Amino acid sequence: MPLIWVTTNVKLESDEAFKAFVQEFMQLAAETIGKDPFAFHINCQYNPFLIAKGSFEPAVMVQTMSLSNTTPENSIVWTKAFSDFFQEKLGVPPERSIMAFMDPGPDFIGMKGTTAAVLRASASK
Repeated sequence: MPLIWVTTNVKLESDEAFKAFVQEFMQLAAETIGKDPFAFHINCQYNPFLIAKGSFEPAVMVQTMSLSNTTPENSIVWTKAFSDFFQEKLGVPPERSIMAFMDPGPDFIGMKGTTAAVLRASASK
């Protein structure tokens, strides 16, 4: 169920190129975070108005929510992997990428008409 929002001011050459970028990022995120790629929801957007450090130079802003494995140690690993990917694929240097990692807890993630906490409790019976 990881939820990831990526915003960048780097325009790719076509919608197809952007879709390929998102799919490749999903695979990297799944490997890095350690969850099934089919569990991910990723919203990747181009925003020419994204400003970072006072300029419109290439930049990326990422927010990631993942249950049960968001730790300070994983945040370091995930930041490195994502930064390297964005530098390679978008030309965004690590100092122009900002990321936030959160575990909202299963009571605050809704899916299948209920919450992750209810689904987990049902599965453990």
